[in-house]
Amino acid sequence: MNKKIGYGIALAALLAAPFWLYPVFLMKVLCFALFACAFNLLIGFTGLLSFGHAAFFGGAGYVAGYAMASMGVSSEIGILLGTLAGALIGLLMGSLAIRRQGIYFTMITLALAQMLYFVFLQMKFTGGEDGLQGVPRGKLFGMIDLSSDLVLYYLVLAIAVGGYAFIMRVVHSHFGQVLKAIKENEPRAISLGYDVDRYKLLAFVLSAALSGLAGATKTLVLGFETLTDVHWSMSGMVVLMTLVGGLGTLVGPIVGAVIIIALENKLGDFGNALATFTHIEWFRSIGQSVTIVIGLIFIICVLAFRRGIVGELAARFKRP
Repeated sequence: MNKKIGYGIALAALLAAPFWLYPVFLMKVLCFALFACAFNLLIGFTGLLSFGHAAFFGGAGYVAGYAMASMGVSSEIGILLGTLAGALIGLLMGSLAIRRQGIYFTMITLALAQMLYFVFLQMKFTGGEDGLQGVPRGKLFGMIDLSSDLVLYYLVLAIAVGGYAFIMRVVHSHFGQVLKAIKENEPRAISLGYDVDRYKLLAFVLSAALSGLAGATKTLVLGFETLTDVHWSMSGMVVLMTLVGGLGTLVGPIVGAVIIIALENKLGDFGNALATFTHIEWFRSIGQSVTIVIGLIFIICVLAFRRGIVGELAARFKRP
């Protein structure tokens, strides 16, 4: 019952948030929160560390953006095509990667993702280094105009909440319990008769599809797609979000995404405010040191919150 009340309060806060905060910033946070939750489905509940999730996130963004900008498809079809593209890339990558375990699995996903990065760099429809620009928001189902930030925010909120609810359903299903068993003791799961490779591949594809949904939605929100989203650093960022928030927790990746995206977007404003208040001009340079600050936060979390912020809080509240 307490969880239901908590989710209700969180949903009410999200519904009211665009009246207090910049909607585009909130939509960006929601997209990355869904991306982090999708990644956590793979590493947190299946035990597979992928360094190639940028391929699904950015690849879906390119497909959705091209479909909406050049082919003239509607917004919902563009997002659907992006999600399917993420799932297809995940199927191809997963079919190769799950043949190996541990660090070998991780390096295969990284190598394949970097190959895709260079493909997008050379292809004409992606715009190369300039990226894909001018993606229209269009109309939802041909009726609802998405040019308004407020209207689009509620669409993105519905997508993010729906994706999160789907992940919750997967985690608490029989399929999710098998994934947890594979993470805890894969040989034992094999001995019980489960086709471990099939379960891991399905988890990989589901994670890729949800990452694609997040990437396609982000392209719709911002109106462009660049190589940044398919670069290995994006895969590193989603790993960081998950670890900071809490690996293997449902809410942790959301908390991690909020912290990292807020730092990226608001750290410069915070530094300027400190400089104005203290008259110390050095604080204005904080906005240019986002990577350093995020790195320090990661180090602090590893040393003091090894289970992530949400994981540590949950563990402490459970103590008698």
